Amino acid sequence: MKYAIIAAGEGSRLAQEGISLPKPLVKINGETMIDRLIRIFQSNKAEEIIIIVNALNLITEQHVRKLMETKNGCNIRLVVKSTPSSMHSFSEIAPYLTGENLCLTTVDTIFHEEEFEEYIQAFESSSCDGMMAVTDFIDDESPLYVEVDNQMIITDFVDVKGPNSRFISGGIYALTDRCLKTLDRCMKEGQSRMRNFQRGLIADKCHLIARPFSKILDVDHAGDIQKAEGFLNS
Repeated sequence: MKYAIIAAGEGSRLAQEGISLPKPLVKINGETMIDRLIRIFQSNKAEEIIIIVNALNLITEQHVRKLMETKNGCNIRLVVKSTPSSMHSFSEIAPYLTGENLCLTTVDTIFHEEEFEEYIQAFESSSCDGMMAVTDFIDDESPLYVEVDNQMIITDFVDVKGPNSRFISGGIYALTDRCLKTLDRCMKEGQSRMRNFQRGLIADKCHLIARPFSKILDVDHAGDIQKAEGFLNS
């Protein structure tokens, strides 16, 4: 199974709030967010980890390249490219993800490792096209609500909470490479947000299952660092 990390954002909100480090190198409990994801992915049998970083973020690029020179970095592939959105970043690394099951997330996604391991095992033993990590913990400025039926099959992704949408998307996507066809279509249509890719999967009749996590946090603001550490230590 291949894993991918989108780390191509500018981290402008953190910078405005006094965090000088690029977002991927911000530490949670003494470990950079990008190193944490790499470690977790490697412990879940990563064949290869594809990482995309912003071309303007030389410090992060140097950090990853240095890691690639070590034994722990031998299965990392680095792509350096400035992109306008996460979906564009996904599209840039998609050629390296074909022919394999894959798991994709952004660099600032914080979750419990045990829940992630169970999630990957559940996906690998399923026959679905995609398994989306979801949570009923909502601490997001613009959540994407996930509508499910009584078997946790995803029926829609919506911007406004409805009667069948007590979960929101956690931003962790385990997918078969069939889903890359939807990504290609969305890009050709000029779509630019991951939520539109997810809606595209529904439109293309992909079989998607929601997998609940207790909490999933994003580190968008300086105050989120302490929240993330408190969550992981709880």
